[in-house]
Amino acid sequence: MKKHITILLLFIVVFTIAGCKSKEPQPEDRFAEYVKLWNDHKFNKMYDYLSTESKEEISKEEFTNRYSKIYEDLEIENLSVKFNKPEEASDTKEEQIPFPFSVKMESLAGEIAFDHEATLVKEEHDETNNWFVNWDTTFIFPELENGDKISLPTISAQRGAIIDKNGIGLAETGQALEIGIVPQDMEGQEEEIIKNVSKTLDVSIEQIKSALGASWVQPGHFVPIKKVASDDTELLDQVLSIQAVQGMKVEARVYPLGEAAAHLTGNIGPITADELEKNKGKGYSSTDMIGKRGLEKVLEEKLKGEQGVKIVINKEDGSEVILAEKPVKDGENVQLTIDSTLQTTIYEEMAGKPGTATAINPMTGETLALVSSPSFNPNVLSLGATNEEWAALQDDPNKPLTIRFNKSSAPGSVIKPITAAIELNEGAIDWKKALDIKDLTWQKDASWGGYKVKRVSNPGVPIDLEKALIYSDNIYFAQTAIELGKDKFISGLKNFGFDEELDFLYPMEVSQIGDIDSDIALADSSYGQGQIEMSPLHLASAYTPFMNKGNMIKPILQIDEDTGQVWKKNVVSEEEANNIHQALIKVVEDPNGTARGARIPDYQLAGKTGTAEFKEKQGEKGKENGWFVAYKKDNPDLLIALMVEGVEEGGGSGLAVDKVKNIFTKVK
Repeated sequence: MKKHITILLLFIVVFTIAGCKSKEPQPEDRFAEYVKLWNDHKFNKMYDYLSTESKEEISKEEFTNRYSKIYEDLEIENLSVKFNKPEEASDTKEEQIPFPFSVKMESLAGEIAFDHEATLVKEEHDETNNWFVNWDTTFIFPELENGDKISLPTISAQRGAIIDKNGIGLAETGQALEIGIVPQDMEGQEEEIIKNVSKTLDVSIEQIKSALGASWVQPGHFVPIKKVASDDTELLDQVLSIQAVQGMKVEARVYPLGEAAAHLTGNIGPITADELEKNKGKGYSSTDMIGKRGLEKVLEEKLKGEQGVKIVINKEDGSEVILAEKPVKDGENVQLTIDSTLQTTIYEEMAGKPGTATAINPMTGETLALVSSPSFNPNVLSLGATNEEWAALQDDPNKPLTIRFNKSSAPGSVIKPITAAIELNEGAIDWKKALDIKDLTWQKDASWGGYKVKRVSNPGVPIDLEKALIYSDNIYFAQTAIELGKDKFISGLKNFGFDEELDFLYPMEVSQIGDIDSDIALADSSYGQGQIEMSPLHLASAYTPFMNKGNMIKPILQIDEDTGQVWKKNVVSEEEANNIHQALIKVVEDPNGTARGARIPDYQLAGKTGTAEFKEKQGEKGKENGWFVAYKKDNPDLLIALMVEGVEEGGGSGLAVDKVKNIFTKVK
């Protein structure tokens, strides 16, 4: 019996010893834990796995901060550290064991990958044996040794140009003048010179002194203060007359058309902290420029390109090791359908009067001009406008910073050809039926209260559709729209693209129908009042069916887009489209036509005038916008939709007619 007990006890002891041995830490498990922490960027916890010898070389704070800073500066992502566990357990009698491993990561300069070998050593810590990593700086990168530094030299990308249909630059890399001071030339007049430069350039005295006091500055150095547009001759004459001030030509973003295309191109400017955060991971730095408005903003991703960058280890002996390199990628050039000559001609014709104009080729859909007036000088804004210049722009009652060509507003009577097309489609009117309208005002019945539809003139004869267009008769369109009914009218407007986002490079406000909840609202909408609104580009497109057999052409802005795309097919029949076209010729050519002022000898136009009124309540005189949409009668390759604001003081839509006539005369 005693013999059996002894054997049992011996078995228990042996089993216990064997069990204890099996629980002894395995080096491959320890290294697996270390690798997992590394992959998870938990550098502070990785330090706990370092050997005593390694910890004597680097503190926990230094270790953690070095990994964190390098990985952050190099924008390390998708880190993958791998090693293969041995098929058999390691011989734990050894005091140190090698473990080959591989590292792969994505950096701002591309992929970095390397193979390396770690040595794990057995050490006793707190009376317990375990395995620890013999670490050195080569674990970060094999070529990185103590005393080496990492640098990130960059090559800036050339920003892509925006050019017109003929290759003329609208926004491109050009030259500006860097204004600077040479310290040794101030000759004891530092305070006075700095004060004069500050006042002339609108740069603070503190900013100028800070630039002059930089550590690199020597007495004979040129110290940059501010960039100025090369064409700002008045400012250049003033500042360059100051003692010790010089100018140096530098590369800069320039806008050759200046104010004429400022709202179209927009401008670039220094990136803000908010923009930097919003574009995190897209390769921007705090010193970069970015599109602020217009196409510079819309096309930012295409235009900016990608700067080239190297990750370089600078050795103590002056040599370099390149870890990764991403070549510079210049921005793409974007060619527009815009015609610079026409763009400038239209802008100059606006003469600073608040308004807008859109010009298209009605057969191809190519957008030839997008003009907003008044405007600003994008060259000044891209280089940095002064506080005084910004205040002048922001306080100007004519709002030169406002983009008008992408806004929607009441079209007034220029919508009447569209209304006519809708009513003809539905059979609500025909060209022969005339309405006997006797007075200058009309209301459906007494339920309208004091509200009446007004027309400008009474020709004294019954009004058919052709006369309604020639005379621009509001009462005719109000009566026929009510007979048509709001549902069919709304459906017809939607067939013309209302309440629909236009697929166009430059974002445009959606043309809106608004609420047509009564016969009064329906009557007003029929002649472009009420809540109905159109963008100038949509308005121009809505006239294209009258030249394209009833098909509405899609406007385009880039030269590589297909031309002649049909946006809306058969919005009106081919026959009726031609009939409306003939009537629009008479609006210009007939002695009684509202656009008779647009007649040009031997150069016939077709078109329609309109005046949109904005007032607080019925009976009051409101502000008015004057419209004119016109196109060439024969071989129509140019259609212009132009609007002048504030025509209530005199001229009405005639102001728009005169401007459009002058434009066609200059470009015919």
